[in-house]
Amino acid sequence: MEERQGKNLRYGFTTGTAATAAALAAVRWLLGRPCRTVTVELPEGRRLPLPVAGVHSLEKGDGEGAEAWVIKDGGDDPDVTSGLAIVASVRLLDEERIEIRGGEGVGVVTKKGLPVPVGKPAINPGPRAMLVQNLAAELGPGRGAVVTVSVPEGRTVAARTYNPRLGVEGGISILGTRGIVVPMSEEALVATIFTELDVLAASGRTACCLVPGNYGETTARKLGVPAGALVKTSNFLGYVLEKLSRMGEEGKSGRIDHLLLVGQVGKLLKVAGGSLHTSSRYSDGRLETLASCAVLAGASREEVAAILEANTADEAVNALLEKPWAAETLDRAGRRIVAVLQRSCKSLRCVGVVLFILPDRIVHTSGEVKRLLAALGEDAPSETPPEGPPGRVPCVGETAAKKTTEPGDDARRPCATDTGENTEEETKG
Repeated sequence: MEERQGKNLRYGFTTGTAATAAALAAVRWLLGRPCRTVTVELPEGRRLPLPVAGVHSLEKGDGEGAEAWVIKDGGDDPDVTSGLAIVASVRLLDEERIEIRGGEGVGVVTKKGLPVPVGKPAINPGPRAMLVQNLAAELGPGRGAVVTVSVPEGRTVAARTYNPRLGVEGGISILGTRGIVVPMSEEALVATIFTELDVLAASGRTACCLVPGNYGETTARKLGVPAGALVKTSNFLGYVLEKLSRMGEEGKSGRIDHLLLVGQVGKLLKVAGGSLHTSSRYSDGRLETLASCAVLAGASREEVAAILEANTADEAVNALLEKPWAAETLDRAGRRIVAVLQRSCKSLRCVGVVLFILPDRIVHTSGEVKRLLAALGEDAPSETPPEGPPGRVPCVGETAAKKTTEPGDDARRPCATDTGENTEEETKG
């Protein structure tokens, strides 16, 4: 990613948002309301206006149809899908149902362990729900549609991603947990995380909950962790632990010494293996770490081989849960993670870890989780910072201020379409 020190970076939108916008444009064409711009309601209720690149009628077939397309724009976040045409072909139905299909350039899932069943198009649950919600509102009662999402250049682009290794063949995945892409370089993101920690400590908190990404945040909130106590670390847990170690020495008020870490097993098994930069470009060893814990817990040679041959850590853990040695295996992994956290940040007085598999099934806890959950609920700041204006996110072309930095590796934030991170803690919004 080109450095643009001191300048602003543009927001972007996900492939799921682009597909929804294209489908809405096609529906409006069919309903006699053609438009150059559509507004997509995002998963959190906010609204994002997007330009329509083109729309036309389809030839008569099994119903009246139209096709529209939107050009994917990841803003200034490096993303192999930026510039691709995301196409939605729509045929109306006289019944109240919406069917989502995958077309040319949208991959098909071929391995277990992903959020989408084997044999289905790689359109993740978040974008699928966004499509259904927006189209149902546009169509109204008594009407439905069959929507086929395609990406003409998707097969070519997918060859440059981890999709084939993960078990997505023939194209890209349609992704996006929150619908927008917030652009940040690695050093800007780390600086932002550091600022969040300073603000928490200055507000009087001594406990915080770290989560790698959106899945971890959702699980932590279901556990009762207040939003104000959550900090997303992305892949940079090591930098965060260094920051926590320094906080009492920086002359700023407050120190955080109670730490709860909530994450998907695939991400946190890397930590159990000693990796504190958890991007798939820099570390892995998830299945190997799990296998070593299973060996010590009594797994047979064949059972260990099955772990190592799994497509994802979620798949491996899900398969071993019924084994008599499962509890000890996960306990060994959890205790390793706690030990790594304590070794890396000696100022921590209370540590806990929560491991889950998708969508939000907690499979193990280690350390002082109950005590930390109580502390996080009680350890409220004296003042709650004001929220931003509701109901709107920045449009494409608007900017996100790039924070000044503390030194970091000159590596870009992983894109969910070109790393394994979309299945092991999604890092994009």
